[in-house]
Amino acid sequence: MSTYDVVIVGGGAAGLSAALVLSRARRKVLVVDSGAPRNAPAPHMHGFLSRDGMPPRELLAIGREEVEGYGGEVLDGVVTELVPDGTSGFWVLLADGRRISARRLLVTTGLHDELPDIPGLADRWARDVLHCPYCHGYEVRDQRLGVLGGSADSVRYAHIVRQWAKDVVFFAPAGFLTAQQRTEMLARAIGVVEGTVQQVVVQDDHLSGVEMDDGRTVPRDALFVPPRFRPNNDLLAGLGCELDAAGFAVRDSNGQTTVPGVFIAGNVANPRAQVITAAGEGSTSAAAINADLVEEDIRDAVRAFNLGY
Repeated sequence: MSTYDVVIVGGGAAGLSAALVLSRARRKVLVVDSGAPRNAPAPHMHGFLSRDGMPPRELLAIGREEVEGYGGEVLDGVVTELVPDGTSGFWVLLADGRRISARRLLVTTGLHDELPDIPGLADRWARDVLHCPYCHGYEVRDQRLGVLGGSADSVRYAHIVRQWAKDVVFFAPAGFLTAQQRTEMLARAIGVVEGTVQQVVVQDDHLSGVEMDDGRTVPRDALFVPPRFRPNNDLLAGLGCELDAAGFAVRDSNGQTTVPGVFIAGNVANPRAQVITAAGEGSTSAAAINADLVEEDIRDAVRAFNLGY
């Protein structure tokens, strides 16, 4: 059995940033990573100062080296369950049968994108079917762009995408737009195609258009799709963490959940966090975790002193 000050579940930007801060604080830290990052399909990441355009896996490889350079440990594995141990500790159970003891937990398991059930959409995900204009908009600037409507915030999303191109088409279910929204679309020269999207059309391994159920094909070079964010929260739910209406664990500004000693950071906590945001949240949670451990260290030291140890 191994005992750690902190076990971090998830080795993405949030988890590794936290591990770096905690390892530098001379805590015994273990990162357990399943090797399935959300941005794996993306060839490059953007908006990360000094790392713009870097392949995501390259960032993680560098991050692992930095964490290990300060004595932190990184383990490839799958956590199947988190179990309370006494009043302040936890057991971390792995798929291979190992059991690890931790004083504190940081869960950075991210989320998964739930896409509309449209043929061809998932195959083009993070290539020319995109979700974040701030992550990918510049790379498809001035091309023929589409926005898949239907969700509550898709109209505003289309207006944001308009920042990167003059030729933008909004694909809306029949009767979806209000008169005011139509006027706003017209005023900003955003085209509107009403009906049901049948499939995306691909030629020579590139998106070439969007086919409607009436047989029309609207030429497009890239399609933005607001996905439904689903947090990977099974471990948190199993611990009894309070979840909000969308399934995200309730947390304070430092990532502390409603279960003492359990913290969260990154996309499992914040669905709109980009890589740089997730890294910052991991760093913030790490400082809070170390402060929490210091308080426990003080209590333990006073107790031992009073007992004459």
